[in-house]
Amino acid sequence: MTESVDLLIVGAGPVGIYGAYYAGARSMSTVVLDSLEEPGGQITAMYPEKSIFDVGGIPGIRGRDLVAQLVAQAEPFHPHYRLGEQAVGLARRDGGFTVTTSKGEAIECRGILITGGIGTFTPRPLPTGGEYAGRGVVNFVPDPNVYAGSEVVVVGGGDSAVDWALMLEPIAKAVTLVHRRAGFRAHPHSVDMLRASSVQILTDAQVSGVFGDPNVEAVEVTVLGEPRRVPCDTLIAALGFTANLGPLLDWGLEISKRQIAVNSQCATNIPGIYAAGDIVDYLGKVKLIATGFGEAATAVNNLAAYLDPEVSAFPGHLSDYAAPAAAG
Repeated sequence: MTESVDLLIVGAGPVGIYGAYYAGARSMSTVVLDSLEEPGGQITAMYPEKSIFDVGGIPGIRGRDLVAQLVAQAEPFHPHYRLGEQAVGLARRDGGFTVTTSKGEAIECRGILITGGIGTFTPRPLPTGGEYAGRGVVNFVPDPNVYAGSEVVVVGGGDSAVDWALMLEPIAKAVTLVHRRAGFRAHPHSVDMLRASSVQILTDAQVSGVFGDPNVEAVEVTVLGEPRRVPCDTLIAALGFTANLGPLLDWGLEISKRQIAVNSQCATNIPGIYAAGDIVDYLGKVKLIATGFGEAATAVNNLAAYLDPEVSAFPGHLSDYAAPAAAG
């Protein structure tokens, strides 16, 4: 299947979603492509419950709430999200590009905005239980209410593991956190909250077996060399992710230390391809979500002028572009 749009956005993190909003405001049809199964990028994958403070006008907001609001902001312009799908091949064509995906499909676009953060995320696998993926073993918790009344085991010691354990504690029937070391990488305040909660904490431990047919029913956890069986409906693997630029390295972009070089218009060395967010670098770059939002706006508006020289890169006031009733 081939899909044709004005703009392909590679990366569905906050910067990419904001770029989709701005592209819609500039009357561009948009596809947002991401290898993760949920929008939100690093926020969804790593710290959905952490508060974010660097977004102007918002004193503080949980990561997953920020993502939800960004999705709602873009929704009136109907961007098409293609999640769990990676951008692979790039070919130039008259009037733009054809990008092939990891599913063997093609997207024809007039321009491209790369907002891939630190690259494609690949969850680090558990040492056992991989065959239960989709049958009780998961890597994300997009909707905690799904686990109401469930017995949940979370594996990991970073922010994601601790955040998800705390988030699920008042919802699930029981939550157990398994970590291979006594110390945690998560924020100390979060660890203090964890220790004060009802979450069962098993340290110096690892999951050594997963049981159930067809879905997960229990796990074996080896603690200091001694195995014990823990009831489990859902096993959350929060062992972190590896990230790399993958096929983007073969697109001919100017890349140094896994970051794409751009000019003041957020344009790359390939005409028609722009980039924004943590994936780009330039002198004086400050890696903040607020910075990424500005870069996305800069990229989309300059791309609009690139695609149509009769159009100004300056968008005017966005109230002139707002979808009906968007302002409430």
